[in-house]
Amino acid sequence: MSYRSIKLIKRPALEITNDIFEIVTQDIPTPAEGEVLVKLSHLSLDPAMRGWMSSDENSYIPPVNLGDTMRASGIGEVVESNNEKFPVGTRVMGLMGLTEYAISKGDGLNIIPKELPAEAILSVIALPGITSYHGVFEVLKPEAGQTLIVTAAAGSVGSLVGQMAKNLGLTVIGVAGSDEKCQWLTKELGFDHALNYKDADFVEQLTNATPKGIDLFFENTGGVAQAPIFERMNAHGRIAVCGLIAEYQKEEAAPGPSWIGIIKKRLNIQGFTMPDHFHRIPEYGQALGAMLAKGELKYRAHVIEGIESSTDGINLLFEGKNTGKLIVKL
Repeated sequence: MSYRSIKLIKRPALEITNDIFEIVTQDIPTPAEGEVLVKLSHLSLDPAMRGWMSSDENSYIPPVNLGDTMRASGIGEVVESNNEKFPVGTRVMGLMGLTEYAISKGDGLNIIPKELPAEAILSVIALPGITSYHGVFEVLKPEAGQTLIVTAAAGSVGSLVGQMAKNLGLTVIGVAGSDEKCQWLTKELGFDHALNYKDADFVEQLTNATPKGIDLFFENTGGVAQAPIFERMNAHGRIAVCGLIAEYQKEEAAPGPSWIGIIKKRLNIQGFTMPDHFHRIPEYGQALGAMLAKGELKYRAHVIEGIESSTDGINLLFEGKNTGKLIVKL
């Protein structure tokens, strides 16, 4: 019996091209003492993967070594076990990689209920959900009546951020890259405003949508929307910098906001990444599961099929062509 996995064999120059990966067929391994064999059913494609491919040793998480299976989170079922904590049949989630089978000692694996659909787990309770939850509640610390803006608002993180803020009584503005995405944000998710940053009058629209300025900014993109949003920030505003997807595939990232503006407005700007907070996954997951059960969070998934679709699929994220959480079904 064999299985396929995707190995990283080259570092991307700027864009992610298929030649940096190799699909390898191997014999299915047997778990040693204390290990389990997991058969993956769904894989998650996330913008963070672009950073994991780079050679940057000073990032928040070590890069994937050349020749190793590409890092990715996923869901699977334990099919062989020599670990009493994970008996055969246990459904698990974790960073198991772009692979159809994985061996694990159980470190970093989280047991998940069988009754929840995989799409709901990867869209809400996995990395997008815990990222959104931490950024909203631990970094931005919103208060009812404030105005929050989120970029990449129709993405897996941004859409959850906006809904959490609406549920707390905030005015929420989403920034996205298509009219279809903007309509989904207002009509389906209940955002107060959704702005297409590609519109020629984006700055005017932003000004009209924020008559009282902006208190909280959840940044996912960088790019052309960042400077106009920064200009609309109120004194003592807070900015959570989660991602800069518009900058990842450039030779040199665009310069950020003026430090003079940061001083004048006494802004609190905090970058964050979730590996620092993985120990809180059970706590955050429970809170997110409760929100989901109450119908407080909607999501949509963009599902592609087969492990071989992963390499092209990653680029959908950077082209803005995914419509929801990007998931590979095996």
